[in-house]
Amino acid sequence: MIIVDDVTTVFRLALSVLLGGIIGFERQHRGKSAGLRTHTLVSLGSCLVAVLSINVYATVEGHTNADPARLAAQVISGIGFLGAGAIMKEGVNIKGLTTAASLWVVASVGLAVGFGALVGAIATTVLVMGVLEIVPLINKYSAKSLPLAVTLSILSEDYSGQIGRIGSCLGDLGIKIIQIQIEDAENGKVMIPVTIELQDKQKIEKILAELAKINGVISIEQEAH
Repeated sequence: MIIVDDVTTVFRLALSVLLGGIIGFERQHRGKSAGLRTHTLVSLGSCLVAVLSINVYATVEGHTNADPARLAAQVISGIGFLGAGAIMKEGVNIKGLTTAASLWVVASVGLAVGFGALVGAIATTVLVMGVLEIVPLINKYSAKSLPLAVTLSILSEDYSGQIGRIGSCLGDLGIKIIQIQIEDAENGKVMIPVTIELQDKQKIEKILAELAKINGVISIEQEAH
């Protein structure tokens, strides 16, 4: 194995900074926890480790059974600790998974540059940017075009035929009912969870207003799926 000379080393380090910075800038632009500096440093450090792996192995080649990939393997496994720091749990939602994944990919890009796989590193950077920029647009379009399932938890007086009145109200509004049931609540009240299919998110206010007019309805809580 040939030792990576100083000029090539500097070029590869600079390229790793550029590629890592491109991905990091996108993350920072979106206000994510790990941005330009973090991604750049991860890519740079990974590149340096790869270059060191090559040079160290080249100096001992034939004198030992050392594995030049061991240092690089530690980068891949060790980056998980940094990625975990980007993941945050807020209530039932988990945020930061994409940023954690981008950190892992950036580490791989840095390693690829360090080992001289420049085409693969550049191609991966382009593809990552495509995923980060295009997929959110697809998700946004899909969210607008696909129906939304919403569960309305209706607290009501225990009046006979109350489910029928609620169903008729929703039917008059042209709302598709996926599921409706009745459960006992405290103080002689009943809870009526009804799951509906909502095509227009803006229509929810009108639905809530019409349901609130039904005699005996006390309160309504909504939960999107």
